[in-house]
Amino acid sequence: MLAQDATTTSNAPPEAYQAGSAMPLLAAADLQDHLMVASNDLDRLQRLLGDACDSLMGHFYGASGELKSLLHRAAAHPEIDTPELHRAMQHLAGAITAMQFQDMASQLVDHTTRRMRNCADRLARDTMGDDEDGTALVAEAPLRPNPVTQDEMDAGSVELF
Repeated sequence: MLAQDATTTSNAPPEAYQAGSAMPLLAAADLQDHLMVASNDLDRLQRLLGDACDSLMGHFYGASGELKSLLHRAAAHPEIDTPELHRAMQHLAGAITAMQFQDMASQLVDHTTRRMRNCADRLARDTMGDDEDGTALVAEAPLRPNPVTQDEMDAGSVELF
């Protein structure tokens, strides 16, 4: 609906349009609000992911330290077979590698947030005009179309330390 030619298909009164704009101001303001709400939700998601990953990484590193301690104690007693400890360490290393997902997710969320804010700012500037001082601030758009080219997480594909 927003892409339609407003001069021929809209029922909005003429005062609902900014001079030279084909989109009704109310529709533009509503779309801008939705973009900003989605952008704010992505910011909140970013913080939640970061907090959860920080907590998980702390627990993973704590468990790794405990398992290493058990492995060192078991090494002092060669008669004790420790395949379970070695498998647990491998599983833990895999979990820590998988946690690197947060870094990629964070980059994608940040990229999408910046793109949405740029769209919201341009929409506001183009339909509602400049600010009081005569210049509308427009958030800079991301330079690259996609910040993360990796789409899977394999052991060894991420350097952890």
